[in-house]
Amino acid sequence: MKPVRTLVAGATGYIGSRLVTALLHDGHQVVAASRDPARLTEFGWYKDVSTVTLDAHDEISARQAFTDAGPVDVVYYLVHGIGQPGFREADNRAAANVASAAKAAGVRRIVYLGGFVPDDDSLSEHLTSRAEVAAALTVDGGPDVVWLGAAIVIGAGSTSFEMLRYVGDRFLLLPMPEWSANPIDPIAISDALHYLVAAADADTVPPGAYDISGPETTTYGDLLRTYARVAGVWRAPVAVYGVDIATVSKLTGVVLPVPAGLASDLVESLDYPMMASAEGLRGRVPDPPGGLVGVEDAIRRAAASPARRPVDELTDPHHLADTDPDWAGGDALRLRQLAGAVTPPVARPFLGLIGFVPGPVAAAVRTGLDAVIGLVPKVIPA
Repeated sequence: MKPVRTLVAGATGYIGSRLVTALLHDGHQVVAASRDPARLTEFGWYKDVSTVTLDAHDEISARQAFTDAGPVDVVYYLVHGIGQPGFREADNRAAANVASAAKAAGVRRIVYLGGFVPDDDSLSEHLTSRAEVAAALTVDGGPDVVWLGAAIVIGAGSTSFEMLRYVGDRFLLLPMPEWSANPIDPIAISDALHYLVAAADADTVPPGAYDISGPETTTYGDLLRTYARVAGVWRAPVAVYGVDIATVSKLTGVVLPVPAGLASDLVESLDYPMMASAEGLRGRVPDPPGGLVGVEDAIRRAAASPARRPVDELTDPHHLADTDPDWAGGDALRLRQLAGAVTPPVARPFLGLIGFVPGPVAAAVRTGLDAVIGLVPKVIPA
């Protein structure tokens, strides 16, 4: 694939920041866009990209961003307001603004990463919104649109994986409601990036909707069991009956150190089978070197993340970057961070012993300390 000039809308997000790294690695030019350009300076790739201010919710800002960016071949649209009040209407409006501005600027392609949309008449607001955004990005005479759908993305720092991690670490008994047996096709972050980069190539990927997934179908319950096994902790699954998804979604934001609205919206989507459709990219895009990453390998690489590093210096995209959310990484890591701030340098090597503290105990201590310092996980728009 010949190098192209790309604009990444949502470059400061979990996937966006890693996508910028992957695009640069493949020789593409990158314009990193954010509603808060000061945040872009926090990323290791900052000096290797062009930057523009883009508030997708503002029509004038969207048009000005493309004027400032100069010629752009492909736009990666990774903007979403999931977890924020009224996100559905706001997301539709933002997508329409960017699509209109991209059309006026002569952009030839928009690559959008959304979610699977199962065949169901009563989808969650999150899943419905993802389909509506794809429609809003498609305008007459505008750029062609490639909509990639993904279920759970496995990697340290991914909200879906962090929720899995915290449930596995914090509960000796793993609750297994009926929907935990729904089939799901997760994807490792490295494979998601592989498909995203490939989707810029019009010769390989025609316009259209494609689901992307890893090599295995599993269930949310099996993901929890696999995490516990990989983490080396004993956990007993317990069947739970009569608890609807709405109740679980509300409780999730209370018992896990994840932004409450974001956690609730994502949990509601688990009420549906999340299997990739037959129309995927695997038949069009060759597998990455070494093949697609299996579930257990992806979880192991994410769970074994070393200390945070700049996103462009990660030896493995499954690892935690220094620009990923502060609440990500597990309770033991959070305790080491808090203890490290008040521990003399001579004693810091012993902070590794915190990793031997039982998960529920670490969770209780971390929750108490976060309450004392007033840390409440928040959704930061990309």
